[in-house]
Amino acid sequence: MKNYIKILLPVFVPVMLLQNNLHGQELFNYNNSPIEEETISPIYQFEYIPDFNYNEVAKKIKAMETDMPFELNERIFSFINYFTVRNREYTKMVLQRQDIYFPLFEQTLAEYNMPDDIKFLAIIESGLNPKAKSRVGAMGLWQFMPATGKMYSLDVNRDIDDRMDPEMSTDAAAKYLKSLYRMFGNWELALAAYNCGPGNVRKAIRKSGGKTTFWEVYNHLPKETRSYVPQFQAMMYVLRHTEDHNFILENPTYPIVYEKIRFNQELDLEQLAYITGICIEDLEQLNPSVQNRLIPTSNRHMAVRVPKSKSEYITQNHEQFSEAVKLTSERSIALRSTPIKSINAPASTTANVPNSQNKITYVVKSGDVLGSIAQRHGTTVTNLKAWNNLNTNTIKIGQKLDIYTKTAAFDKAIAQNSNPSTSVSDNPKTYTVQPGDSLWLISKKHNGISVDQIKKLNNLNTNQIKPGQKLIIG
Repeated sequence: MKNYIKILLPVFVPVMLLQNNLHGQELFNYNNSPIEEETISPIYQFEYIPDFNYNEVAKKIKAMETDMPFELNERIFSFINYFTVRNREYTKMVLQRQDIYFPLFEQTLAEYNMPDDIKFLAIIESGLNPKAKSRVGAMGLWQFMPATGKMYSLDVNRDIDDRMDPEMSTDAAAKYLKSLYRMFGNWELALAAYNCGPGNVRKAIRKSGGKTTFWEVYNHLPKETRSYVPQFQAMMYVLRHTEDHNFILENPTYPIVYEKIRFNQELDLEQLAYITGICIEDLEQLNPSVQNRLIPTSNRHMAVRVPKSKSEYITQNHEQFSEAVKLTSERSIALRSTPIKSINAPASTTANVPNSQNKITYVVKSGDVLGSIAQRHGTTVTNLKAWNNLNTNTIKIGQKLDIYTKTAAFDKAIAQNSNPSTSVSDNPKTYTVQPGDSLWLISKKHNGISVDQIKKLNNLNTNQIKPGQKLIIG
């Protein structure tokens, strides 16, 4: 253990201010008058690795409350050491992601009356990355191969891969694991079968002379599976005792609260993001099964997850948005051909351009950047670079850029959501700002309108308002 432990500093370093070697309850300044003691917050030493030994870990494991109990052995202990000492970055990574996916896992496992601790298996499978891909083609949080996924209604096409959908894949994983448990009557063997297939587990049981526990058939299992179950058990321990091993997240990750909306049509996800003001990266995070920022005809009935803060706005304008975000053949070609994952891809992989009848030529002006030009024309920086064979974001004044415009419906939707004269009725409802008002308070006074909507209706670039100012609120 000494080879692995770094002795740095204690987790908490107390700091005290001492003056003139005084040891009493009060400190005094030079005028002999008491001064208040200063409260000093503890300094966290994020890199400090506490020492531990086998017996200490064994006691903690024995005291663990779990439906999947296990006893510590040297194999499991070596993986505990790996996750807490040798590869702490991996453990910190999954700790940052657990709040995004664990509530879903826990709910699904409870519905199927399965042990809650099975949720830790997704850490071993994918590191809680819904887009994780193995060298043999397994995908998603639960690493389904295409054939196994299809057995559980996880379909795959060029645009949508259900194996990357957190809800669908978690439901499928629960069903599959429960069937394996029924098959072997033992959760450790069920997990082993999930990794190497039930055929290999049956073979190991036969070679062992009919033994029925994981450790009894251990030597007859594939090499990868011999590590798989001990890693899972090590993670069961580590995530229960993160404080004991000084895992403190400097930058925690918080899940995006979302709601589902069905458009029941082909959908251009980039246009949806632009019209509604949603960050496209947030849409991609919420909808990891969508591969090319589009939903094709074959999946037109799938629900789209959108941030809850925008769901009411989209619902209220559903009919208007539906036409504006409808996928066109030109956009489908561009989206499928554009290297979304690598913005700095070489020109040889750039997107095919849409029909030239929609093309306009834009001359770069002083102060222009690709981001502002893209936003102004309802497209993305990726598309601008692809259409103009740009390898960097650098542009020059006077440079000409080809831009492919959207449908008339898209232009209309953009105009209606950015120009108050067309997005409100002929007799708009107004509100006079009172002393002490803020946009947030005004939005609360008038249910059904958000701060973003007020800003759009009134062409406001900031949240600053003044008493006496008249605002359009409907």
